[in-house]
Amino acid sequence: MSVDVPRRIVLLRHAKADWAQESDHERPLADRGRQDAPMAGRWLAGAGITPDLTLCSTALRTRETWKLAVHELPQRPRTVYEERMYEASLGELIAVLNEVSDEVHDLMLVGHNPGMHGLADALAGEADGDLLPRMNRSGFPTSAVAVLTFTGSWKSVEHGVGRLVAFWAPHA
Repeated sequence: MSVDVPRRIVLLRHAKADWAQESDHERPLADRGRQDAPMAGRWLAGAGITPDLTLCSTALRTRETWKLAVHELPQRPRTVYEERMYEASLGELIAVLNEVSDEVHDLMLVGHNPGMHGLADALAGEADGDLLPRMNRSGFPTSAVAVLTFTGSWKSVEHGVGRLVAFWAPHA
């Protein structure tokens, strides 16, 4: 069974987006976002993070962020573009996590605020050092990454189940 299996959840907020005339869903990355997204990918690679599966919001800015970040990883994980992650509430994000197959050990979500910050904060029952207050002070800026670990099945993911073990942002 998967009861004692260690798992990792990696949350990546999309890079800085442009405020163009397009609909919110179709907003492209700004110049700074196109520079920051590969930096996030390099940080992930340097931290030894290569997810088994990435669930990415269908919004243009999240898809562009992931395409730029994933090129920095040593191997490309399976990626699923998940419509429910766009404008998802905390409860909806947890429901998405609860549906993940237990064959997945390392999962990445590429999404939006306030969802990514809210999810990281809600899942972090514990944290290494000052990571939790540092993450909360930062407001989880664009291109930020939070890494949480927990033991058990994806169906058991709920508030407080995880440990925040890393937090990184390009300009924080």
